[in-house]
Amino acid sequence: MRTGRTYFVADLHLTDERPVATGRFFRFLDENVAGADALYILGDLFETWIGDDHDEQVAHDTARHMELLAASGTPVYFMHGNRDFMLAKAYASRSGMKLIPDPTYINLYGVPTLLMHGDLLCTDDAAYQTFRRRVQHPVIKTILRTLPLSWRRGIARQARAGSAAAKAVKPREIMDVNSHAVVDILHAQHAQRLIHGHTHRPAHHVHLVDGQKCERWVVPDWYTRWGYVVCDAQGCALKVEEL
Repeated sequence: MRTGRTYFVADLHLTDERPVATGRFFRFLDENVAGADALYILGDLFETWIGDDHDEQVAHDTARHMELLAASGTPVYFMHGNRDFMLAKAYASRSGMKLIPDPTYINLYGVPTLLMHGDLLCTDDAAYQTFRRRVQHPVIKTILRTLPLSWRRGIARQARAGSAAAKAVKPREIMDVNSHAVVDILHAQHAQRLIHGHTHRPAHHVHLVDGQKCERWVVPDWYTRWGYVVCDAQGCALKVEEL
């Protein structure tokens, strides 16, 4: 029996190095999402993803849990994030997940809703946007997938270290979404609601678009806390808890 609710998560950054978050996620699937109308994963499900031959145990365990959820009748939709943009059809099929583009427009209980990972909205961070365009180019992804697994592991480690170093010196403001970019995409997509992750700043915002109030929900990360956005016919709510 369906519960009449749809769940949204992002930025779980699952890895064998963080078993507490992994365990909490699997309990969330069993205790909250089971029987829901749908689960949307809005990017960065994994800390890194070096190809569908990714061999961390968490990848195998997550695939099994997702496949069981999808088989029970709750569809699972996956949108790429900036950490797991290499996840492809083979793993999605094994997990029972349906890949969706960024952005994706849905009619959510009668409300035109736009789903995004969120990094495309961080337009003030010009260096990041340039890097994103380069590394996520289809040709680059094809080349990366042909490299030996050990090489891809090394590239991923370097990318994580470089990202951490860059964040340490960037102004906090430019790593958040640009409000003009939010308004522009809501206007272009004729949406009344936006749900995204990436910024690790869970909140509910209201934006004025063409004289109409539109809502923006930011999904929490799963580092020291965990949480989700859940929506039904009455509206949406943000849930954040400590791990």
